[in-house]
Amino acid sequence: LILSQDSFYKVLTAEQKAKALKGQYNFDHPDAFDNDLMHTTLKNIVEGKTVEVPTYDFVTHSRLAETTVVYPADVVLFEGILVFYNQDIRDMFHLRLFVDTDSDVRLSRRVLRDMKRGRDLEQILTQYTTFVKPAFEEFCLPTKKYADVIIPRGVDNMVAINLIVQHIQDILNGDICKWQRGAMNGHGRTYKRPFPEQTESSSVLAAGKRSHLESSSRPH
Repeated sequence: LILSQDSFYKVLTAEQKAKALKGQYNFDHPDAFDNDLMHTTLKNIVEGKTVEVPTYDFVTHSRLAETTVVYPADVVLFEGILVFYNQDIRDMFHLRLFVDTDSDVRLSRRVLRDMKRGRDLEQILTQYTTFVKPAFEEFCLPTKKYADVIIPRGVDNMVAINLIVQHIQDILNGDICKWQRGAMNGHGRTYKRPFPEQTESSSVLAAGKRSHLESSSRPH
């Protein structure tokens, strides 16, 4: 199951939406997300419950009435630029990954993505320099220290990706039983996380039908 933090953007007021349509609203600030709903949804998934995930329209900057029903899954990947910012949410994950991407690559991806959403280049670049880059440096980049694994070059780093896939497979096969009591990191420290023993967070072990939500492919 792949979930995106972008699904949990807050419902904007009329004034905030007007700013958003002009590229003057900061979607990269931690306060832009509904962290309570995000935490509750993830907690329910970990507990093996079926949940409804919001659907967000990035063209109109609106949370739609339609939701996506998500069933428990063996592995849950939760992605987003600020998934490690909130401690209550950060502590839910058994494996934390930080994809370290070159700034030029992040900018080019954002330009191409936002132009497909009907925004003009000047607005995209203004929003990037005014909100996106400063927010990345203030809120996103500092959370790198919480990562268990840092992946440079993203999808091009097949060595790192294959190691992560194998690690998750080992957990699913029961080869890493310590993860249910607290995972050992590379420095020999034990982290105990408050979850039922039958589940993993970034790797959720729960029976049920698998559901898939597309990643938002955020540039950071």
